[in-house]
Order: sequence, then structure tokens, then C-alpha cells
Amino acid sequence: MIQKIQTTLLSLMAVMAFAAAPALVAAPAYAAPNVTDSLCSGASLEIGGSTDCATEEGVATDKVNSIITNVINIFSAVVGIAAVLMIIYGGFRYITSGGDSGKVSSAKNTIIYAVIGLVIVALAQFIVKFVLDKTVTPA
Repeated sequence: MIQKIQTTLLSLMAVMAFAAAPALVAAPAYAAPNVTDSLCSGASLEIGGSTDCATEEGVATDKVNSIITNVINIFSAVVGIAAVLMIIYGGFRYITSGGDSGKVSSAKNTIIYAVIGLVIVALAQFIVKFVLDKTVTPA
């Protein structure tokens, strides 16, 4: 009976993980080409005139920082979901251990390692934000 409950719970967690996966993937945004963007990239319709395009320094740095931030956020979400599922699984194993000391300690370790994983992910968010802020703004 316990084995059947564990199998059902694992199957349910796998289905939830696959169901949440599309929500973590960003949908591509399609936009119509903008004439101003084309003009700003080098073409000019005016003879001897200039466009109102302003070139900003650090645009490439902002794009790289944005990509790094997005990757870290997606990675953190995946690890966070996995850690919460492991906490639930560890709690279930703890409840169904039946007093067996080996199963209890294994369930406790699962919960402890999942919580440590959540703490590491949270600290990684702060470290990445700190590093990206320091690389953009000069000291």
C-alpha cells in the first residue's frame, strides 16, 4: 500500500514538473520592423542631414546583463520548484517511514538538502545581482 502511494506521488510530481515547464519558457515576441531602428543602424533618408538617433554607450553591456539575469532567474525557478518537490517528497517519506530509523534519517536528509538548495539559490540571486551592479556602475 505504501509503495503504491509513493509511486502515485512520484507520478503526480513528474506530471506537475512537466506541466510547469512551458510556463518557464519565454514566448518569442515578434515585432514589425521599425523604420527608425533601420535609420539608426546606419541608413539615412536625408541628404547631408542626420537622424534623431542617439547612440548610448553600454547598450551591449545591458544586453549581456539582461541575458545573464534571465538565465539565472529561469535556473533559480527550476531549482526552486525541484527543491519544493523534494521537500514534499521528503515529508511524505518521513510520514510513511513507520518508525524505521534508517528511513527517518533518509527522509530528514532529503528535507535538509532541499532546504540547503533553496538557501543556495537565494544567495546566488543576491550574488549575481551584486556582481552585475558592480560591473555596470564604475567604482
